[in-house]
Amino acid sequence: MNSIPISSELVSKLAHEHGIPDAGSASIREIAFLVNLIEAETGIKFIRMEMGVPGLKTPSAAIEAEIAALRSGVAALYPDISGIPELKKETSRFIRLFLNVNIKPEGCIPTVGSMMGSMVSFLVANRNDRTKEGTLFIDPGFPVQKQQVKMIGHDYYSFDVYNFRGKKLKQKLESYFKTGKISSLLYSNPNNPAWICLNEEELAIIGELAGKYDVIVIEDLAYFGMDFRKDYSKPGKPPYQPTVARYTDDYVLLISSSKMFSYAGQRIGMMAISDHLFNRSYPDLLRYYSTDKFGHSAIFGALYGLSAGVSHSVQYGLTALLKAENDGIYNYRDDIREYAEKAAIMKKIFIDNGFKITYDKDLDDLVADGFYFTISWTGMTGKELLSELMLYGVSAITLDITGSEKEGLRACVSLVSRSQFNDLEERLKKFKNDHNINKNK
Repeated sequence: MNSIPISSELVSKLAHEHGIPDAGSASIREIAFLVNLIEAETGIKFIRMEMGVPGLKTPSAAIEAEIAALRSGVAALYPDISGIPELKKETSRFIRLFLNVNIKPEGCIPTVGSMMGSMVSFLVANRNDRTKEGTLFIDPGFPVQKQQVKMIGHDYYSFDVYNFRGKKLKQKLESYFKTGKISSLLYSNPNNPAWICLNEEELAIIGELAGKYDVIVIEDLAYFGMDFRKDYSKPGKPPYQPTVARYTDDYVLLISSSKMFSYAGQRIGMMAISDHLFNRSYPDLLRYYSTDKFGHSAIFGALYGLSAGVSHSVQYGLTALLKAENDGIYNYRDDIREYAEKAAIMKKIFIDNGFKITYDKDLDDLVADGFYFTISWTGMTGKELLSELMLYGVSAITLDITGSEKEGLRACVSLVSRSQFNDLEERLKKFKNDHNINKNK
């Protein structure tokens, strides 16, 4: 603690030497890289809240299934581009048991993480009608998905949903949809970074308007079942994970194994295309693909152009996890509740030391405790706050790179161990004392 605050000159020097913008303007990966440099230079271990990386062990069922698959020789073989049959079957079953929605196995396709799933979705959903321009993002959101549409030359629109919850959402969404320029809509639920959760009324509004204006909904379920205010983890029993799939015909679900199963390193997610959309014809797809069918274009056009398939062995690992979940042998929620418990403790430490929870309400309720929360400090922009907190050995990301209209930071709880809570408290106390002194000068 004696060397905190860290010298701002040192941080600036390290950033400059490695071509990194100032901390307040850096991307998630740039911040992580800069923190690594600072830790190596100073020996100070940071409270690292910038990366959404799982902090729990992968369930043994996945590891054992992967090992068995490797020993059987699958490493020498290309997997089927659309996924091994067992995984497709268990994914379809998982969707039925935990979302109460039916999607045939043919539309359940493994991708190299949900990020590839969103890229494939954009490559097809945003090219099915030459009169449309691109994606509408319900923000705040994961900034890399906007980078993806930029990379492939698509336009996008976005708005911060916080002031347009409930019935207000309809008018806001329709103001974009009625332009005729929106081909797809993307949001995460629970939301990254605000951790607000769209409810059934809001999902019904999205579904109704998507049908009316022929917009494909891409629902990112990266944090599946992680609204811990309700238990969505009992197979075949309500309550079910909220989803737009009950309210519209044309949708893509992105189901990640990274957070729910702590399986991030193996890079596998599932893209589930609704039966109606999978078989739907779009003549304009022939500009890019050999067929006008959405599902065929997604698999044998976009996906095949990105990869020759997801790692063969990991498909067996995810199959084993989904089967254990579907059979009621394993319950992912029992493990990942740790995130909610840590979030509650960490929020209190921040609040007790003068910080505010930026996105504090989920409609009329307090926002849930989960993988992320948001913080702000009166009188500071998000960039200023991040730059200052870095000097106290605390890292996060700014909300402005997520499309938020609010000033503040996103904090991820996953990599902060309980043994660091005392350090966090001491550093924030020092931050509070130093900045209150500065305020009073």
